[in-house]
Amino acid sequence: MKITVIGGTGLIGSKVVEMLTGKGHAARAAAPETGVNTVTREGLTEALAGADVVIDVANSPSFEDKAAMDFFQTAGRNLADAEAAAGVRHHVALSVVGTERLQGSGYFRAKLAQESLIRASVIPYTIVHATQFFEFIRGIAQSGTVGSSVRLPHARFQPMAARDVAAAVVDAALGTPVNGVVEIAGPEMFYLDELTGRVLAFDRDPRNVIADPEARYFGLKLDDMSLMPSPNAAIGATSFDWWLTHVAPPKATAPAPRSAA
Repeated sequence: MKITVIGGTGLIGSKVVEMLTGKGHAARAAAPETGVNTVTREGLTEALAGADVVIDVANSPSFEDKAAMDFFQTAGRNLADAEAAAGVRHHVALSVVGTERLQGSGYFRAKLAQESLIRASVIPYTIVHATQFFEFIRGIAQSGTVGSSVRLPHARFQPMAARDVAAAVVDAALGTPVNGVVEIAGPEMFYLDELTGRVLAFDRDPRNVIADPEARYFGLKLDDMSLMPSPNAAIGATSFDWWLTHVAPPKATAPAPRSAA
């Protein structure tokens, strides 16, 4: 198949392109770096020409409320129009477990608006809801840093490796559109503050992680189910311990409420 990957140069997108190519498909990375901009439509028609499937793993360049909403709505409308014109048969989008429960955040309101546009489109679709990535735990620590301490809620979550996220997105793209949501999660449940503390300890980072019931997660008050997947979620293969000792830490991790892709 010919598959266009929007956001195909990012953390998830680059892995998706690699996996699809390895399976013998013609995968194209579409991103501003490759001359494709879903907001301005630059290069979009050409990128989608002949595509059987479009995978959208792009994230907003800003997490500010209005900027995120403008990005996801504009890009979403432009993609839907371009896909219809190109005769695309399946749209796959990466989103976030708990999006509908996290509407106190402007970013997650924007993600829900993106999903609404996908559902309203004429293109058959699959929305993949992923839990937080291991690769963003350092960003979570940064977001909760106050002085020499990191304050985070003692909330449950079930994070997963970025490579497992990419594999699930590939499986969705090569399958039949479900016209709904599939959930994916890591194999183990942790508490947000405790796992962040383990990562910082591994890094020999001197910051102390404190479980604070008043601490926010990117501005959100969490309960014990806010970030948790449903019991029917597909489970990734990579354990946290293996990831921590085998995957090189990123040179820089920007704080992000999700999966930025």
